[in-house]
Amino acid sequence: MIRSVPMGSNSKGNAVVKADTSMWVGGAAIAAAVLAVAGCASTPIPNEKIALAKASVQRAEQSGAPEFAPVELAAARDKLSRAEKSAAAREAQPATLLAEQADADAQLAEATAQQQRSHKAATEFDTSMQALRQESMRSSQPAQ
Repeated sequence: MIRSVPMGSNSKGNAVVKADTSMWVGGAAIAAAVLAVAGCASTPIPNEKIALAKASVQRAEQSGAPEFAPVELAAARDKLSRAEKSAAAREAQPATLLAEQADADAQLAEATAQQQRSHKAATEFDTSMQALRQESMRSSQPAQ
């Protein structure tokens, strides 16, 4: 549609174009609304992050976290479950955040379990070494 734009003049006598600003404001508002809706719709559901969190939870379970880091593992499982529910509800932002937190909690559970297993192994080693020392002391003493 072609519209004629009224011409006027300023105080110096120069020609001035008087634009219909209501058309521009309305168009800008519509464009902003379209971009806002498109922005929400284009946020992808974080399936990759959820899959990564699931893998981290499985690694933590296999590393002994149920025994050595049950609190951390429970937090990871809970957040993973909530991330999956948010994703099913098409709530991308909470799903992404919860998946990232679940991944971090699972990694913490795995690291804690590894540290606890290492500590347990070191304690058992120290106990074995102490027993060997005592045995060697007894066998090196002359019989009376």
